[in-house]
Amino acid sequence: MESGKKIEMEDPSVEKIPQTSSRGSLVKQVLAALAVSLGSMVVGFSSAFTSPALESMNDEGSRLHITASEASWIGSLMPLSALFGGIIGGPLIENVGRRNTIIMTAIPFCVSFLLIYFAQHVSLIMAGRSLTGLGVGIASLALPVYLGETVEARVRGTLGLLPTTLGNMGILVSFTAGTYLDWTNLALLGACLPIPFFICTILIPETPTWFINRGNEKKAEASLQWLRGKKANVHEEMANILKAHKEAYHEQNDNVLKELFSKKYYLPFVISIGLMFFQQFSGINAVIFYTVTIFKDAGSTIDSNLCSIIVGAVNLASTLVATVLIDKLGRKILLYISNSLMTVTLLILGGFFYGKANGYDMEQYGWVPLPAFVIFIFGFAIGAGPIPWLMMGEILPSKVRGTAASIVTAFNWTCTFIVTKTFIDMSKAFGTHSAFLMFAIICAIGLIFTYKMVPETQGRTLEDIENNLMARRRSSRLSIKSLKKINSLAYLKPFPSML
Repeated sequence: MESGKKIEMEDPSVEKIPQTSSRGSLVKQVLAALAVSLGSMVVGFSSAFTSPALESMNDEGSRLHITASEASWIGSLMPLSALFGGIIGGPLIENVGRRNTIIMTAIPFCVSFLLIYFAQHVSLIMAGRSLTGLGVGIASLALPVYLGETVEARVRGTLGLLPTTLGNMGILVSFTAGTYLDWTNLALLGACLPIPFFICTILIPETPTWFINRGNEKKAEASLQWLRGKKANVHEEMANILKAHKEAYHEQNDNVLKELFSKKYYLPFVISIGLMFFQQFSGINAVIFYTVTIFKDAGSTIDSNLCSIIVGAVNLASTLVATVLIDKLGRKILLYISNSLMTVTLLILGGFFYGKANGYDMEQYGWVPLPAFVIFIFGFAIGAGPIPWLMMGEILPSKVRGTAASIVTAFNWTCTFIVTKTFIDMSKAFGTHSAFLMFAIICAIGLIFTYKMVPETQGRTLEDIENNLMARRRSSRLSIKSLKKINSLAYLKPFPSML
């Protein structure tokens, strides 16, 4: 394919859903997206809670004092428990519904923070963090599935990033509040956050896809009508969803797990797993762990709490940038930019720590880690952070979406736990520079993976995406013309001007 050439190709076998709704009718979709995304704010707050809380637990006036080993487990219990939350979340979203599953997560969030607030012993804090992780694991798979099934293709990228945006806002709230509140009052704030999320999510409908999967077409159409607006004509979109459902269930197989690992569905599943692997093994948690160290090495006199606030602010601002760009540039372009920025900045950080480890005078380069660190966070937040979650809800086929999302989410949290628990030991054994260089190599491989494997889903319906992925699997000997039809570049528009 010639570089720089715009290719406009349509697959005549793929039915496009017309954009029947007006700009005004997007209001209901925005409200639904905001409601469930409030749950992501709770997830973000929960994830960042230990950073300020662990520090205040050893303050002079604290009723609890913890050891370094206890602190390590308090920090890592959440991703470990989220792994199990991801496993049980799949059956939940299939059996009780996407929306009801999201609503149910408010309970473990509230209870977990109340356990921490009233804790008189470190074991209750660990129990609370484990319960938090359960809610995080369930929510992290249910949110993208809900949004993928309710939001129109033309705005699915923008609204699909709302959970990440509000999640990063939750991180910033945790870091900022943690500067002024001790761990008990911070936990009390955490127990209050799920309340508005719970109330708002009750007011929105279940997804049309779930109703259709349960054989209730009447409720599915009512849900779609609510989401698209009273004046929207949803009959054609409803017909396309029903058609996709009938095609997916044409070959009945009661063993969904066996079906998932069949050749029919392996491609979207492998793509989702790959995106999650490269997300976590980019070293994001390791780099954030070294926030204070990097600032100190840069000669900064900024205290650790303010460093954390800066991290939260960069995360939030970067995600807002991604929200603006994702439906203009597409998923792949942002992943290219993201992986490229992370590769370069990790190489710079690796080189800096190599110099320090080998006795070089790095004082004159003390300013380098700070901008490298900020650019790394920016790169992660515009692509590798939010897009794997967004695409999980887009590319996993409807028939196996619940089970597949469950396994993919569990895999993500497994990777998170591995990176969190092994980074310190890896750094001691091989040097911090070796860890950063390893992460840089993985990000570079992630760039190749994106180019070779990841489809562009910008502006395309879920049915369109599923049909094209199935076409890629079936076509073992595609001609160059056919390859161009499924190649992501065929669907990229010229770079639009910024609004």
